[in-house]
Amino acid sequence: MTKQLLTGSFVALISPMNQDYSLDFGGFRTLIEFQREHGSSGVLIMGSSGEVSTLSTEERHAIVRETMKQKQPGMEMWYGCTGPTTEATIDYVKQAAAEGADGAMIAAPAYICASNDDIVDYFLEVADAATIPLGVYNNPPRVKTDLGADEVLRIAAHPNVQLLKESTGRVAQAALIARARPHMSLMCCCSPNLGLIVPTMSLGGHGTANMTGNIIPREMAVISKPWEDFQDAENFRAAYLANLPMLHYAYSAINPVPMKSLMAAFGLPAGPLRKPQKHLNGAALQRGLDAARELGVVETYGLSPISALAAAE
Repeated sequence: MTKQLLTGSFVALISPMNQDYSLDFGGFRTLIEFQREHGSSGVLIMGSSGEVSTLSTEERHAIVRETMKQKQPGMEMWYGCTGPTTEATIDYVKQAAAEGADGAMIAAPAYICASNDDIVDYFLEVADAATIPLGVYNNPPRVKTDLGADEVLRIAAHPNVQLLKESTGRVAQAALIARARPHMSLMCCCSPNLGLIVPTMSLGGHGTANMTGNIIPREMAVISKPWEDFQDAENFRAAYLANLPMLHYAYSAINPVPMKSLMAAFGLPAGPLRKPQKHLNGAALQRGLDAARELGVVETYGLSPISALAAAE
């Protein structure tokens, strides 16, 4: 398939839930519209931020089916399609394709800790079977498998691989991939602890596949814009430094706990986390509320400070 390079802010959406832990499809609609309205290039649904490991196969299929009915013009809709085996991953990708998804993001299956060679073969086998573009998520903190630059570039050579989300924390690896100029969008996650956003964007990165855009999508759109001139670099620097407290809050606990907690506090569709995870409260949540207040999130997005203050108690 012809590969179009994707650019900008791809937000890894949370999965909103009702108080009985069922999926809130009305909430999905609100969040998807919120992202399009505020400049996100696309959304990734059912990544780790979407609590995908807690969802049943039936729920995963339903999310793709129902959210594709809510597709917004001009915004890509991608889905996390990693399964526990190669065959299960292929099945999830095929279902997403059948529903009209723009693409599928896959990572190495969690917990099995397969060798790097086996995981490269896994990515290539899924790519062979795919009829929609694939994104590769190199995410050793979650799945242990840690692909090097040479292995990533072997996968990137496949015509169906369109995007890399790099989360190793190795600036040198991002540089090697950027130098090779694969015909693939080079993105990174937004964790300031990994420290990849600044070097990736300065080396010609195409954007970020981020979690923090759930609450500050406009700001992440600025941070995620590819640099075409000096003004883009200046805008990036100003936005990155201004929003650094929110980025640190977003990764102050395992995702999506901080982000979903803050969204619920501001009255956005979020609902509970599936157990055993629970919302932050007290000082841990106050850190996010303070960052949001400093950034003027209430005024920018018309969110409710009353619900925020109540949730902090």
